[in-house]
Amino acid sequence: MLLMITTTARPATDLGFLLHKHPERVQEFSQSFGTATVFYPEAGDERCTAALMLEVDPIALVRSRGRNSPDFSLSQYVNDRPYAASSLLAVALGDVFRTARAGRCKARPELPGTALPLELLLPALPCRGGPDLARRLFEPLGWTVDARAVPLDEGFPEWGDSRYVRLTLTGTVRLADALNHLYVLLPVLDDGKHYWIAPDEVDKLIRAGEGWLYGHPERALITRRYMGRRWALTRTALARLAELGDEVEEQLEPAVAEELQPEESAADEAAAPEAEAGGDASQEVGSAGAPEQGAKPRPLNTRRREAVLAKLEELGAASVIDLGCGQGELVGALLSRPRFVRVGGMDVSPMALTIAARKLRLDRMPDGKRARLTLFQGALTYTDRRLDDYDAAVLMEVVEHVDPPRLASLEHVVFGQAKPRHVLVTTPNVEHNVRYEFLTGLRHPDHRFEWTRAEFAEWAAQVAARYGYQVAFEPVGDIDPEVGPPTQMGVFTRDQRS
Repeated sequence: MLLMITTTARPATDLGFLLHKHPERVQEFSQSFGTATVFYPEAGDERCTAALMLEVDPIALVRSRGRNSPDFSLSQYVNDRPYAASSLLAVALGDVFRTARAGRCKARPELPGTALPLELLLPALPCRGGPDLARRLFEPLGWTVDARAVPLDEGFPEWGDSRYVRLTLTGTVRLADALNHLYVLLPVLDDGKHYWIAPDEVDKLIRAGEGWLYGHPERALITRRYMGRRWALTRTALARLAELGDEVEEQLEPAVAEELQPEESAADEAAAPEAEAGGDASQEVGSAGAPEQGAKPRPLNTRRREAVLAKLEELGAASVIDLGCGQGELVGALLSRPRFVRVGGMDVSPMALTIAARKLRLDRMPDGKRARLTLFQGALTYTDRRLDDYDAAVLMEVVEHVDPPRLASLEHVVFGQAKPRHVLVTTPNVEHNVRYEFLTGLRHPDHRFEWTRAEFAEWAAQVAARYGYQVAFEPVGDIDPEVGPPTQMGVFTRDQRS
């Protein structure tokens, strides 16, 4: 099982920095089902090729499937897995090139963001759908596709073609994007996986498909096959794609949570070519408006976070608490801005707070920044004095997760007891759901309801009148002339005399 990655960008040996694998070394990586080997058949300034070869141990593969595998036939031991690029190669690629897939390179931080002339070669690839399917999946991503069906027997052409293709992809693409394309699409072409498909596959798909899967014309087919045609998982993944990458409040296993923030291993660091270390490139938060012409569309959750940050700055809030902070994306953005001198984050899920602490790197956070932050577990339906004395509170995509009979308790806790000067509430506009082609029902399986614009306005007006606030409404995301924006935001401001 073989993958060849070639570049002609000068100096071509920069490929070693991007892959974190030194061109002068042959390196082996143990897998539960065999051994992955990385080596360089050629490495020069004008042309460099890295090869990933996977040797599968059929007996180890069977043992790795677990006792509950329903297949006890001889085909477990005699099959095409050792020779044809499938989900086995995708898993090995994801493990061996983990840092490259994440688009990180400490030694040369400018390299991951650069599109390179690349050629990817897979000599034997199972493709249920033939060369045409390979072109349908890769061409929309900017690749020139050479997919040739492998004949069953070259000596007997009348027998026809096998289900395997020899695939060559050429294009100018970021290496991280190229690896993520393969990570997702190899098992899609094969239409099968060698391991049990669990709910965390949704998170893997969303992360690997960031920036390209949402706009792919075959995203429904890709999602369905990647999820092994399991409808519940497929529906969840499509709903998240409809939101362009919204977070899902799932109780992730610790191993999955660890994968959310992969660290460069010591082996990867040692394998990278020697060079001066560089810092990670930071990204500034932009405006919440529509993307510029030709720019890659920003996920809706990113635009929503930008809109909230911009409004908090406009209101002059110095202390902010994120109620239902999840995995800490807004909290991290608030901490990155020194004007917010006190930042709080509360969530009902201890696991979400654990992931947030890991993603925020609390153990390595400078003392000054750490002193500004408070993270704690709690429920919005119970009074809690830790919510007091903040200038502003944010309920970003939270109220729709609360059972309607318990909304009154939430209102009392936030607006009656904590009563910050400002409260920002964002929630989906259910009228916009018709614009999501593959969405059926609500946008998230845990949503208890989704409001129309009129229903949200009615609820907000009643809360404002009851607790002494004024409320104004702002759209988030592109405004559709018929069904409005995808997200609606209410900005509550407490009357001075309340």
